[in-house]
Amino acid sequence: MTKEKKYSKEHILFLKRERRETIIIWVARFAILGLLLALWEILANLGKIDIFITSSPSRILKTTISLLEENNLTYHMGVTLYETIMGFIIAVGLGYIIALALWWSERLRKVLEPYVVVLNSLPKIALGPIIIVWCGSGSKAIIFMAVLIGIIVAIITMLNGFLATDKDKILLLKAMGANKFQILTKLVIPGSFPTLISMLKISVGLSWVGSIMGEYLVSRAGLGYLIVYGGQVFKLDLVMSATIILCILATMMYLIIALLEKLLIKNTNY
Repeated sequence: MTKEKKYSKEHILFLKRERRETIIIWVARFAILGLLLALWEILANLGKIDIFITSSPSRILKTTISLLEENNLTYHMGVTLYETIMGFIIAVGLGYIIALALWWSERLRKVLEPYVVVLNSLPKIALGPIIIVWCGSGSKAIIFMAVLIGIIVAIITMLNGFLATDKDKILLLKAMGANKFQILTKLVIPGSFPTLISMLKISVGLSWVGSIMGEYLVSRAGLGYLIVYGGQVFKLDLVMSATIILCILATMMYLIIALLEKLLIKNTNY
């Protein structure tokens, strides 16, 4: 069946307008980025800004190429990616399971809720020395920091999503003889899909915050280590280069979650 037969003429025109609008938005985004980089480079070349403090796009590019040629960049990127992805997976997985347990048992939820609130408000960086003693000064400590930062938000977000399930629908399922496990699997979990996607998007950022924060404290490798080292020896080109690469990797990880969201929405009714 052709598109003309599947969709009306008005619908096809609407889709074309939406596609054109999307293209315009992306072109505008890249144009703004290009203008900002060009302005930055011009001001640096004219001496209007101090390149020792702000660096410049060309110097950052040279530093990045140099790191690539020395095979240092891929190594440090790999270390940070491993720590971030592991922290993300563990925080999301444990957070989801704990949120399910808290939804399942109201008594357990009432007992643990104050502790969850306290842990959420606690500055995690204050636990840095304790984490180092517990886990050592390697990747374990950094992953632990990433998990610690992300897991509480994952628990709170998913628990709120589970508790937001329509009470009338729950009563209807109970009236039809459904037990608690059936209500969970047939209504609560499927109905919390939008909350799950939101939690994943939030957890992406928190996992990067946790891994970089951990690398600030204990690492001898990774993008966070490069940033700290560059700041200590006043190599601002290295600091800016590592920061921009960090932004690119974090954006790519977020886009993967966004793509997963589109694929899941396409194959479900949510």
